Amino acid sequence: MTEIVEMGKISSRGQVAIPSDIRNQLGLQEGSKVLFVLEDDTLLMKKVTAESFAHLTKPLREAKKKIKEEDVTDLIHKLRESKK
Repeated sequence: MTEIVEMGKISSRGQVAIPSDIRNQLGLQEGSKVLFVLEDDTLLMKKVTAESFAHLTKPLREAKKKIKEEDVTDLIHKLRESKK
């Protein structure tokens, strides 16, 4: 894939327009899904496809199989306590 470097601006509503060269390269259209990942001062935006969404959510689906509904409240309380 060709490297494209573009500069954008944030609107007063917090919106950023994705430059057309980048939209075209990724095949992004109105309604396309993107994932934002923030690490320190770096923001990464990734196109989400059905395959990438399935890959991203796989750990959640696997965890769901191991957690019983009646355990959820206790898990929430434990997580909140660990963040104090």
